[in-house]
Amino acid sequence: MTTHHLVVQSPALSAEHAEQLAALAQAQGIARISATAARLLDVQHDESTRAEVVAWAEGRGIDTAFLPAGLKLSDCKVLAMDMDSTLINIECIDEIAGVVGVKDKVSEITEAAMRGEIKDFAESLRRRVALLEGVPAEALDQVYAEKLRLNPGAERLISTAQAAGIKVLLVSGGFTFFTDRLRERLKLDSAHANTLEIDNGVLTGKVLGDILDADAKAMHLREFARRHGATQEQIIAMGDGANDLKMLAAAGFPVAYHAKPLVRQQTRYALNVSGLDGVLSWFEG
Repeated sequence: MTTHHLVVQSPALSAEHAEQLAALAQAQGIARISATAARLLDVQHDESTRAEVVAWAEGRGIDTAFLPAGLKLSDCKVLAMDMDSTLINIECIDEIAGVVGVKDKVSEITEAAMRGEIKDFAESLRRRVALLEGVPAEALDQVYAEKLRLNPGAERLISTAQAAGIKVLLVSGGFTFFTDRLRERLKLDSAHANTLEIDNGVLTGKVLGDILDADAKAMHLREFARRHGATQEQIIAMGDGANDLKMLAAAGFPVAYHAKPLVRQQTRYALNVSGLDGVLSWFEG
């Protein structure tokens, strides 16, 4: 039977937390990874133990991951990430809407779509983009400069992955205006998103071409992985909304990042309180 370790992490992880979780998981030892993370060695990982550990940890704001011993980051070949609310701190479409005072209307649709309550992502996006008709194109620059920030740990995760030889894909149901800039800024290998139609310096309220939805996200990931010779077990994928579930299902390391409940329930790994670079604590070399 494969030996498993349990990685626990939190900005406020105490020695007592690690010891209590070690007891629950019947760990054979504790190895501190950093001030915010520890690896509990050779743990029990049956379903009931996992459930007990996860419930105890989530109640105290601690992220957990049961992992086979000896994982190396360099064994992975692809890191795929959603953009809005995963790589970055905002939903870009909501902030564009905010520039012209319709953020509440757009945000309501965005939240319902990300929770999985609106099943047709393409339709939900068209409804939201239609509300942006007449918005000056300069609003996009304003959002990028004033609102868009990388989520905690983003640069460390990406630079460390790249140093390990991992190819990085950004795939988003958002817009190329933002993904193109992030691709250049972070030296990403590829980026895909939707293209807003602009005419005479204003948004028309339409998207050019096919909508990049959940199926398209998964397709782009599979194609990117094939191009770089990555098997499913060599893929890390990160997302937060229902639109990411099919992409996450194509990865050996699917990660729900500060995600909606539906996504956490259906995804093997989750980072609820840690930064994006919490993924790095899972690997031993």
